[in-house]
Amino acid sequence: MSGLGERALDAATLLKDRAETIGVSESSGGGLISACLLAVPGASAYFIGGAVTYTRTSHKAFLRVPDEALTNIRSSTEEYALLNARSVRKALGTTWGFAETGASGPTGNRYGDAAGHTCIAVSGPVERSITLETGESDREANMWAFVEAAFGLLEECLREAA
Repeated sequence: MSGLGERALDAATLLKDRAETIGVSESSGGGLISACLLAVPGASAYFIGGAVTYTRTSHKAFLRVPDEALTNIRSSTEEYALLNARSVRKALGTTWGFAETGASGPTGNRYGDAAGHTCIAVSGPVERSITLETGESDREANMWAFVEAAFGLLEECLREAA
């Protein structure tokens, strides 16, 4: 199995064994979370869909989040990531929603977060969110660090829900 699939294998196995499904919304991860889930053979049993919601335009179109839902919520926060996880779960009718939002680098985002900042959330039978600060400006390295943290959180939630 490739490195992509190895990152998601434990989560994919848990999802398949329990006949549960997942939908993904990611931004600074650039699609790597979805790619990892899809690299595991049999992904069609659990992966319903995903979107790289990098802009407000895509966020509205794919997650169907109305402007009023964002009142007093800033992008790249745990609250925003949880809103996205809940929204993708609802939009796709999945057991689990999985979301990531942040600033991969080499500079920070327009909200004042430094490069290497991400918030990740899971919504389902268990809900949880985390913030990761790598302290690094390397865009690709940060993206992979976000993926590793995302799968750590997802596996934790899946195991807790078992």
